[in-house]
Amino acid sequence: MKLHDLPNLTRRQLEIYEYLVKNLHRFPLPPTLDELCQALGLSSRGSLHKQLQALVEAGLIEPMNNKRRGIRLVDRKKKEHREDDELPLYGRIAAGRPIEAIAGNETIPVPPPLRTDKPCYVLEVQGDSMVEEGILDGDWVIIEQRNHARNGEIVVALVNGEEATLKRIEQKPGKVILHPANRNMKPMTYHPDQVQIQGVLVGQMRRYH
Repeated sequence: MKLHDLPNLTRRQLEIYEYLVKNLHRFPLPPTLDELCQALGLSSRGSLHKQLQALVEAGLIEPMNNKRRGIRLVDRKKKEHREDDELPLYGRIAAGRPIEAIAGNETIPVPPPLRTDKPCYVLEVQGDSMVEEGILDGDWVIIEQRNHARNGEIVVALVNGEEATLKRIEQKPGKVILHPANRNMKPMTYHPDQVQIQGVLVGQMRRYH
């Protein structure tokens, strides 16, 4: 990692961070403040604490939760990867009667196996029309953003430009049929001009509390 890739730190903080990157592996256990003071040739434990606190706030190191109060480096690649795993949460979508899915500013972490390498977003399911596909009220569905789908895929369909629903799609000449997965509900049939595909289901998450 190059210095210009680091957050805005003082020269002294950069020197300490460089030392930690190059030498932290030499310590048998995460080093304490006293051990670092000795290794860095510093006499003021309080001054070093301030410098390390700045590195903690910059996300470069983290304190260990033990009695020795040691510190360790943060794996910035893993941290960046975790941030990359965040997908936009676009509100709720009906698995029942169509309701509106509203785009907001929230994000939600999604494991890479549940998404594709194409742009994706997340919706919270409301309703029970897809229960026979194992999609339950309160689940989160991961949607690959695209405006086309193959027959039989589960899609986010925007109906009449204002209401979004999650259904299995069937496209025929002159009509589009949105099929629920609930034997108590009937398919909904629309003219193709009434239905806009906004994405295809690629993953699903659920919580149990």
